Amino acid sequence: MVMPAQPVPTPTAAPAAQSISPAARPAPVPAPSAANPELGTRPQRRHFSAKDKLRILTEADHASASGEPGAIGAILRREGIYSSMLSAWRRQRDQGALTALAPHKRGPVPDPVNPLDGELTRLRRENAGLIARLSRAEQIIDIQKKLSEMLAIPLPPLTDPETV
Repeated sequence: MVMPAQPVPTPTAAPAAQSISPAARPAPVPAPSAANPELGTRPQRRHFSAKDKLRILTEADHASASGEPGAIGAILRREGIYSSMLSAWRRQRDQGALTALAPHKRGPVPDPVNPLDGELTRLRRENAGLIARLSRAEQIIDIQKKLSEMLAIPLPPLTDPETV
């Protein structure tokens, strides 16, 4: 269904502007002087101590036991928390009392430190040094063999390969 076209009134700016008195005109509102287009400081996450959590939980438990409508909502508004936080704190309290209510460090759990890691790195470094020494010793032995062949000095044959 198409609506019938309505005539659009055209404003006449010149006569209307002259008819408005200067006192009736709206005063321009200046921009706030503290307006800063740069970002401010990042908001900090609120942390509740175990003592505060237990205090809020006992208040909420008393409020729910009283049966007064809106009592828990008033506590949540006063403390500035959400009902989900209250249920999470109850779950933590049921799992382990104060230890579960203590604040936890956020982020991934670091891998436990193996006490043998220091010894392992020391042995790997020592092994690399021994391999370098063995390579140098083999080069020296090769040079000695070539020198003995050039000077025609006979070398005794190796009979036991484990003595090498």
